[in-house]
Order: sequence, then structure tokens, then C-alpha cells
Amino acid sequence: MSNEAVNSEFIDFSQFHTALDDVDLLAYKGAILKVSGLTIESNGPEIGLGQICQIQLKNGNMVMAEVIGFRDGNLILLPLEHIDGISPGDTVIALDKPREIAIDENILGRVLDGLGRPIDGKGPLTGGEKKRLDNTSPPPLTREMITEPLALGIRAIDGMLTCGKGQRIGIFAGSGVGKSVLLGEIANGSDADVNVVALVGERGREVREFLEKDLGAKGMAKSVVVVATSDSAPIERVKAGFVAATIAEYFRDNGKDVLFMMDSITRFAQAQREVGLAAGEPPASKGYCPSVFSLLPRLLERLGCNDKGSITGIITVLAEGDDLSDPVADSARSLLDGHIVLSRKLADRGHYPAIDILQSVSRLMNTVVSEEHKKAAVKFKEIYATYNDAEDLISIGAFSPGSNKRIDGSVALIDRIHAFLVQAIRERTSFEETASQVVEIAGAWDMLLSSGPAPTPMAVAASQ
Repeated sequence: MSNEAVNSEFIDFSQFHTALDDVDLLAYKGAILKVSGLTIESNGPEIGLGQICQIQLKNGNMVMAEVIGFRDGNLILLPLEHIDGISPGDTVIALDKPREIAIDENILGRVLDGLGRPIDGKGPLTGGEKKRLDNTSPPPLTREMITEPLALGIRAIDGMLTCGKGQRIGIFAGSGVGKSVLLGEIANGSDADVNVVALVGERGREVREFLEKDLGAKGMAKSVVVVATSDSAPIERVKAGFVAATIAEYFRDNGKDVLFMMDSITRFAQAQREVGLAAGEPPASKGYCPSVFSLLPRLLERLGCNDKGSITGIITVLAEGDDLSDPVADSARSLLDGHIVLSRKLADRGHYPAIDILQSVSRLMNTVVSEEHKKAAVKFKEIYATYNDAEDLISIGAFSPGSNKRIDGSVALIDRIHAFLVQAIRERTSFEETASQVVEIAGAWDMLLSSGPAPTPMAVAASQ
């Protein structure tokens, strides 16, 4: 037989090699012993903490579960889905594959659940690149310095609390003060290349409202949304944050400037509290387990810059009872690079966005804006603080115009300040124009203070 004939009979085994990579080579098994609350106890298989297994129910359904602890040589499992129909003796099968998600550019515009499965009816993910969900954060010395501003399209933030590319900043507020609406506006107006949004513990009704009303078609076109509603299993709500972080890392590694938004990290922490208590962890501060406070940095440190791109984090923090000293809020504030506080008092007045610029701070603003912008922002806050301190006296007529030049100046400029801070839905101002307005208001303040007598309406008009 000739060599050509022999070669023609050779089979290309490369396709089988690819298929073997996707096969679970280990199929260790165990059996369900009992169910207690949220947890399941089984007498095997022999796998480690954090690994995934599959429970085969007698009705034919398959339920995924994660190992969260051990008790007397048995595994403690937490299901990733609802376990209706589970019974003693059901088989538990170890899965050897790591947790991964298929990603490529076509994932933009998609809506996924907390485990990375599509829920938008557009078919399965077709990405050719698989990314593990349990990635580590970039090594500290490989992180690029944050030196460039990222315009978010909100004047109060761009002008007074400027955010840098790769910065992580929190939006702190009680319920119903406008966090979700503000996130939608930022997603629509920012200069980021890609948005990755994680909705954790949200009411099911609000998801579609956020997608269609707050985010809109324009924002959705450059976004990926990961959803784990309040009725999802607690482990799924936890995993939703890491699925979103993995997607953001993919685009960052491809040289994009990514905007990562999570609403909210408080419900993410509450889900981990359920997981920890179910695993037998002792409750600590306000019922939160120690694992909650170790999990927060694991997620947040994955954001930021590397040598290819950036992930800027906008994280909402639900302050229970408007208490900014809540354990999760306090821990998040120590991990983030700044905080934006939404005021219920401002919201009640119809002041949108209800950002209290006096309680808010961006730790990196001074490194990403010009010296002129920085000095003007300080004066802007000074004017606003001066007026707020004297507002009660002014309202009741106890302040005599001309008795205090600084208060007179703040009264003369307060309407311009309010016009700057209040911004209508879908109203957009460029970063350059925003900075220019801050500088103009600060310049008017200097002019009024340097003038001799107290400012008159004519002097105010001239300064404008």
C-alpha cells in the first residue's frame, strides 16, 4: 500500500481531543442524608470546599449545588437552584469542570441569570473563549496608576466628585432615593466603552423597568446585565457578582474601559450572610458572618486597572434605615475609593439627582482633574456650605442682608448652584462644559467677595 493511501486513511483526532476536554473525567458519587433549612448533607463525594456537584433527583431533575462546609465527615451543600422533590438517597455526583462562562463580543446586549445562563430568549452564549468565575485580582504592582477622568454624564459627579478610570466609588442611600435611576443615567451618559451591570436581590418587577426605562435601547446596546432577583437562591445572588466581574475582566483584558455597576452590594452581603449562617458560621456584627467581610474585598479588588484596560466600579450601598454606619456600608466605604451620598431630604424636595456634595468625596479627584478645576470645586462647596449653614436664618427672615458678605454672596449664587446640581433625566453635559461651569461659579464668588459693599442684584447679573 502506498504512503498516500495510508495517509488518506488516517483519522483527524483533534475533534475528539476537544470533546474530551469537556468530559467530566471524575464521577465520584455520594448520597443525600438529610436536608436542614437551606442546606443539604450528603455522605460524599470526596470533593473540596467551593467545588460544584450535581444532585440527581428521583423525578429526573438535576440540581447544582456547591460545597460550603463539612460536618462529621459529611458534606454540607448549598443548592444553586430550588430543590423541590429532593429526598434521602438521591445521588450526588462530583463535577470536575471549573465554573466557567463562554464570552466574546456578542455577549453585549445580553441578559444573564446569576449563574451566567441567558434569560433573554436569544439563545445560548456562543462565545469561543471560556473564563473562570473564580479569577484572582490583578497583582498590585501590575496595576496602572489612575490618572485620567471618566466622564459619567452627571454634572454633580463630574464637576464635584470626578471619577477616574479604574476608580471604585460607592453610591450610599436608603431605599427609594433614586439609586437605580442614577445607575441607568450613568450607563447612558458615561464615556465607558462597555457597561456590565449586576442587579443583585432586586425585585423582579424592577428588572424589566431598569432594562427598558432606565437603561434604554442605547444603553443596552453596549451593556451586559446579570440578574439575580430577590427570590433566587442565596448562592446564586452571591455568584451574580462574580459572573459580572468575570465579564468585565474579559473586556478590560481586550483593552476596553469598562464601567462595572452593581445594585446593590448590601443585598450581595445579605446573600452571603444566609450562606454563612446555613454553613454554621457564628453571627458577628448585626448578624453578619465573618465570611461576608472577607468576600467583599475578593469581589471589589477584581475591579480597577491593569496593563491593558480599566474597570471603573459604581457600587450602590443600601443604607438600612438611612444609617451610613451600617456594618456593610462601613466596610464598603473603607474598601472603595470614594462615596456618593444620596440625601432623602433632597429627594423629598424633588432635587434630582439627590447627591449631597458636602457628605460625598472622591479620593482620586485631585489626581485626575486640572488644578483650576480642583480649586474651583473647593470654592463651589464652600458657597454651598455657607448657604446651608445660614438657610434657616434666611428662611425666617432673621438674617440682615449686608451684615455678612459671605452669606450675601452665597445667597446671590445659590440659584446658579441649584441649576448646576439639578439635572433632568436624559439631560447631558460634556465633561469640559461641566468643569467650565464650576470654574465660572467659583470666579463669580471671588468677584463678589472682593467687591466693597454687599452684592446687589445688578452686581450678580454683571458677574454672570
